[in-house]
Amino acid sequence: MGCSMLFSCGDDFLENATTDKQEAGKPATEGAILSNLAGTYQVLLFDNYAGGNYNSILLMSDLRSDDILKGGGDLTDQAVLYKISQFTSNSRETVSGLWSIYYNGLTRANNLLLSCSKAVDVNESDLAKYKAEGHFLRAYYMHLLWKFFGNVVYYEDPLEDPYVAPQYSADEIYNFIMKDIAEAEKDKVLDMNTMGSSKYQSRASHAAVLMLKARVVFYQKDESRYAEVTKDMAEIINSGDFQLFNDFDAMWNNDNEFCSESIFEANHLPEGKTWGNAWSGFGTNFPAFISPNELKDPAKVYKGGWGFAPVRKSTYEIFENGDTRRDASVKYWEPGTYNPRFQNTGYFLGKYAAREGYNETTIDPELNYSNNLRIFRYAETLLNYAELVKMHGQGEVDGVTAQACLDKVRSRAFGASKSIPATAENIKLERRREFVGEGMRFWDLVRWGDAEKVLTEDIDEYSTKRTFQDWMKHLPIPQEEIDKTNGTEFPLKQVGQWN
Repeated sequence: MGCSMLFSCGDDFLENATTDKQEAGKPATEGAILSNLAGTYQVLLFDNYAGGNYNSILLMSDLRSDDILKGGGDLTDQAVLYKISQFTSNSRETVSGLWSIYYNGLTRANNLLLSCSKAVDVNESDLAKYKAEGHFLRAYYMHLLWKFFGNVVYYEDPLEDPYVAPQYSADEIYNFIMKDIAEAEKDKVLDMNTMGSSKYQSRASHAAVLMLKARVVFYQKDESRYAEVTKDMAEIINSGDFQLFNDFDAMWNNDNEFCSESIFEANHLPEGKTWGNAWSGFGTNFPAFISPNELKDPAKVYKGGWGFAPVRKSTYEIFENGDTRRDASVKYWEPGTYNPRFQNTGYFLGKYAAREGYNETTIDPELNYSNNLRIFRYAETLLNYAELVKMHGQGEVDGVTAQACLDKVRSRAFGASKSIPATAENIKLERRREFVGEGMRFWDLVRWGDAEKVLTEDIDEYSTKRTFQDWMKHLPIPQEEIDKTNGTEFPLKQVGQWN
């Protein structure tokens, strides 16, 4: 299929990728660049099964929070996940899939940028966009490795056998990420909003770059950049390109992918993944993973799954009466409608729940749900701004007020004005309510310095007894990755106190 078709259909551009290739060291046609670009985006679809590991970013993050539990068949069913939730991982029982997936992403982004540097007969404006997308995707993949593992390997040139490279400190990795973000936002070559565009739909935007910057700067607690990020959030808000979707529950339906609130999504399609090839296809198994086992939904809207990630009752109870986010985010199922499993609470995640008609394939349907992963939403922009002003002492910018930002989020949640003061306590709680099940709570607790107090617990009802210390924010580097570097120029060193 010709390269002109690569991005002609926003909802399935990955399927239509050109197969043009660039010979090593040779000039790159636009077709070769677009092939590399599509391959780099496809890594966004791998985190739920690639490598044969159930390593959803949302799950790997939220398991360590105070919102959900491991669940599944019993303690030994995906036992690595239980250890992660209890902060008792070790180098042989850790999240090996994430390491492989996002280094695959780094390599693909490097190849994309290398092909851009050797471009021939490519429109300069288009080439600038391809480069910006490459820098954004490299920064995005590296920021996940950085958050999960801390001191990690980084490289930009093709690796030669034995495929090893230097390991850098977390602070050095932060600087690499910020350098890529600076390149991605330079000259604003990316459109502010690409979600509604048939040509660029589901591709990176200027707003997505600014949102990634905010997450990275927040997590690094880089106060020197808070004023800059405050201006970034105000820029997105004042652009008028985004608004909160009026129906919080309906926002998670396939019909409302790429809606007015969406800044960046991973575009899943109900096809292509198989048990026999974990590095293929476009679907996601996350909905099957988190849905009640053997569910019998009287309304025939939701489908059953494997019963992982039950929600704590205390999470359900953080919502006020009338808050539409509660029943959209957390589904309560009556006894008898499903098969209760380990750590059963009766409550399950709702935003990405398995739904009828979302995996219409006869080949391994459990792996091929079409629920798009919403990576950045406009609600996060608003709450970022409120936090920067009210919690980090930044001045308000261009007429945007922190109180108005918080009020907008709450008004959408209640369908009417429901203002509360924009205090630090209220902003923290509102973030938790807004993003249940979206993989943000754990990282927020860590960067606020609240993790040790909140996550250290002993609750018999939930079979959870854990103690959190700050070094545990990083997961252990997989032992097999360490072993590969033994005797090489760059031997990998384990992070923290993991064994």
